Amino acid sequence: MTFDGFDEFDVPTSRTSVHGVRGGSGPPVLLLHGIPETHRMWHRVAPALAERFTVVATDLGGYGASGRPPSTPDHAPYRMRALARDQVEAMAALGFDRFAVVGHDRGARCAYRMALDHPGTVSHLAVLDVVPTADAFARADSDFSLGYWVWSFLAAPAPVPENLIAAAPEVLVDHMLDAWSGVRGVFPADVRASYVDTFRDPAAVHAICEQYRAAATLDRADDEADRGRRRITCPTLVLWSADGPVGQWYDPLELWRSWSTDVRGAPIDAGHFLPEEAPEETLDHLWGLLT
Repeated sequence: MTFDGFDEFDVPTSRTSVHGVRGGSGPPVLLLHGIPETHRMWHRVAPALAERFTVVATDLGGYGASGRPPSTPDHAPYRMRALARDQVEAMAALGFDRFAVVGHDRGARCAYRMALDHPGTVSHLAVLDVVPTADAFARADSDFSLGYWVWSFLAAPAPVPENLIAAAPEVLVDHMLDAWSGVRGVFPADVRASYVDTFRDPAAVHAICEQYRAAATLDRADDEADRGRRRITCPTLVLWSADGPVGQWYDPLELWRSWSTDVRGAPIDAGHFLPEEAPEETLDHLWGLLT
């Protein structure tokens, strides 16, 4: 699966490198993926957006072909604050000092942290099928523990999840893709295989686990430190699966309105992977935000 008319790039940043693709012309839009995917998750959305915008889709640190900087005992190199800075630096290197950001899953967590830390950089924000990290932990219950077990599993002390995943990486990736989606056959075979390839790389798996360890500690603390003190000031779009945990467990718009001054959004009739399962409906909402 390719992005017709898009060019691949690898951009050095102050601490690592960011891999991605770029295409189209017009105001810049950055697309950030979630777990267990890479920038390729946007293959049904990016070409349409590129008809009106300059679209950049990147791999988060640790995923795909982006860099995997060494971690530290406190997991700080993989907190969302650091990953957001990588993406801001990469966009600046591409010539974009202000841009819109659309993030799904982990990419949405990077995106909203970017909007909080770099308010002059983010012109528009879209967060797909998430609530803020601190709110998710603050409201955690038995449903969360069982439904979001991946959060605890990947955040377990090293090298436990790393070694278990190494034994059968496709088991974890296939579970996430199949159990969290609502449309069968939505992932082309080559795209699915590319996602599994990331989880065959021990360095990538360690980086991804470090993200989850940082989420449970540093990201959570960063959110709590900002709660009531800093707000997202750009127009914010919230989309979520109509039948998924975000819609069942939370009032997404109410939660995001406590963080952002300008919020709109709606549920989408799809599973977790909105841009792949419901690209047209996702695009309709994105046009409303970006144009």
